[in-house]
Amino acid sequence: MSGTQPAFPGPASPGKVLAEREQGVLTITISRPEVRNAIDAETAHGLAAALEELDSDPGLVAAVLTGAGGTFCSGMDLRAFLAGERPSTEGRGFAGIVERPPAKPVIAAVEGAAVAGGFEVALACDILVAAQNARFGLPEVKRGLVAAGGGLLRLPRRVPYHLAMEWALTGEYISAERAAQVGLVNRIVAAGTAAAEAAGLARAIAANGPLAVAATKRIIVESADWPRSEQFARQREISEPVRASADAREGALAFREKRAPRWQGR
Repeated sequence: MSGTQPAFPGPASPGKVLAEREQGVLTITISRPEVRNAIDAETAHGLAAALEELDSDPGLVAAVLTGAGGTFCSGMDLRAFLAGERPSTEGRGFAGIVERPPAKPVIAAVEGAAVAGGFEVALACDILVAAQNARFGLPEVKRGLVAAGGGLLRLPRRVPYHLAMEWALTGEYISAERAAQVGLVNRIVAAGTAAAEAAGLARAIAANGPLAVAATKRIIVESADWPRSEQFARQREISEPVRASADAREGALAFREKRAPRWQGR
């Protein structure tokens, strides 16, 4: 099934989170351009529902997360915050992603601002594609707040310690060029083309064995905290079921027969 969907049933208002399925890729768009795609409670629930769909549907292998109207996400909707809202969901945290990202890969396609909570959403993704006009930052300290949506936890793992400390303590913005220089961004593309570039990457991922893709992400994410003496044993726990799967046999057969594999996800 493909085509844009009017978000997901449940707490999200139609139109705040849009989803499009095609070739094993779910493209998720935060669609609140009038407030620079700021996250309120309804949007957070819509994003959480989309990510649950990604993980639960065996026909989906990867996702692209982007924003409408030339902005990725400006963070928490401050008007909603002042009205008493918490733009979080149980189990997934702010924006329905920062505390528990999906098991399947997510590519952030960043146009314009990814700041405050918007930067934290991008940091929760696995790959970042940025337009030349993209900018990143954690300006919470300028407002007397703390970047508690994962920014202070993830940023020091993405860039050198002293850079993470400088950016977090000053609250200054980072250009796409600077982000790429320090390895925070995978690719820089022309303005208006980040989503298309991210979709191409996502399709390349989705062409691979879905069990292998999910296991590969899991090992990379979880191994950061594994004791060195246990690394290979823990890796085997994840990789051996994939090695014994029907998809692994299909991959070998397809290679031998010089054809595209027909994955079953089992």
